[in-house]
Amino acid sequence: MADLFVRIVGNDLPGRECGEYRDVHVAVQCGREPEGAVPGDAPEAVWEFTVQAIDTPDGPGARDFRGPHVQGRRGARFLYLTWGEQPPGEEFTMFRRAKLFLDDLPEQAVAGGKAEGRLGLTDACGLPLCAAVRPPRIRWS
Repeated sequence: MADLFVRIVGNDLPGRECGEYRDVHVAVQCGREPEGAVPGDAPEAVWEFTVQAIDTPDGPGARDFRGPHVQGRRGARFLYLTWGEQPPGEEFTMFRRAKLFLDDLPEQAVAGGKAEGRLGLTDACGLPLCAAVRPPRIRWS
């Protein structure tokens, strides 16, 4: 088991008002909770945290990931970016999420203990990016 430092950098945020949503924020999900909420009109959103990369007995290069930010079942692990409304002084109320799949990480990034993902956070309709986000939509290095 080795620590893997993960940095996610999002740009092109959709704004504080998107469609029917107001006071829009985006956060990385830790367990079931949003962490590091960033307003939807920020110039950039950055999250940094550590996950554990684990070699598995499934063959050469087979790996798994663990940690409070890791979601999903073995063989299909991912990170969530969660979108929610968060009026001043109120709780974050999630309305959609984006999945960033850990099996898309380059082997050299995992072996080096450091991975950075860069992505735009607005979809083609001008709304918060959601659903499965895979390369080339996210660029891992």
